[in-house]
Amino acid sequence: MGSERFHVRVTKDHLVFSAAHFITFNGNVCERLHGHNWRVTVEVEGPLDENFYVVDFIALRDATQVIVNELDHRMLLPTRHRTIQVMAGEREVEAKFADRRWVFPREDCILLPIENTTTELIARWIGERLLERLGLGQRTPAIKLRVEVEENFGQSATCEMSLDNHS
Repeated sequence: MGSERFHVRVTKDHLVFSAAHFITFNGNVCERLHGHNWRVTVEVEGPLDENFYVVDFIALRDATQVIVNELDHRMLLPTRHRTIQVMAGEREVEAKFADRRWVFPREDCILLPIENTTTELIARWIGERLLERLGLGQRTPAIKLRVEVEENFGQSATCEMSLDNHS
């Protein structure tokens, strides 16, 4: 039994969010503002607990849904970007890159503590939030968390996290 590996995977039609973003690449190229209908899939790997679960499906689904709902119908802005300046006021958020400037209503934005709003970093951010919400690796025997974010059909990024108590 020592070689058994268990994975719990949750992907649902409602684990989706519509959000706008733009990314930069090659140092000075900035995409146009655009949006996606993003889909999130989460997977937890680990041994079985006393209930013969890796993690409860419902808890994993519900925690993911809360995070997805926070992102839905928002403008995603990175607060740790080297060259995009994001200034949040009480009513507006202003973003600047080189000679470009955007102003959004504050309630329409989510400010992500990431370096760029790439699918990879959004997957990591969702994973970090799931770790906080579920206490994975602390209260459960889980050893890995995988978060896949699909920005378009056939285009996705996955962040895999080894949990601290098993690294």
